[in-house]
Amino acid sequence: METMNMKSKSVKRMLGSILLAFEAFIAFFATLVAFGLKAADGPLVWTVGLTLSFLLILTPGILGRKYSYAWGWLLQAALIALGFWVVAMFYIGALCACLWAWGMIAGGTIDKARAAYEASGMGQTGLEEK
Repeated sequence: METMNMKSKSVKRMLGSILLAFEAFIAFFATLVAFGLKAADGPLVWTVGLTLSFLLILTPGILGRKYSYAWGWLLQAALIALGFWVVAMFYIGALCACLWAWGMIAGGTIDKARAAYEASGMGQTGLEEK
């Protein structure tokens, strides 16, 4: 029987990636709303909105590196700041920031528990590869 030696992925990174991808769609739709309501000059709305959307969709690729989670928090603040154009984004952005905080806390806790479990040796099956 062959076993695969796969590096276990970080739950914190997976949750963060899911949330950031979801938030990219939120930022894009907020951009459409801001453009439709003529909240600011059209090119400015598109530049800011699409830049934020692209940053949100590209950031999961760097999660796990130094300062990447701090960058995620900065993106949360930017999402909330869209509320100056579309007032509902203050609430939606705050909800997304709370989800981000939950993902970072819960994911970090699960990762630490998994590391402690693997370090204890209880995860060993006793089967050796031949």
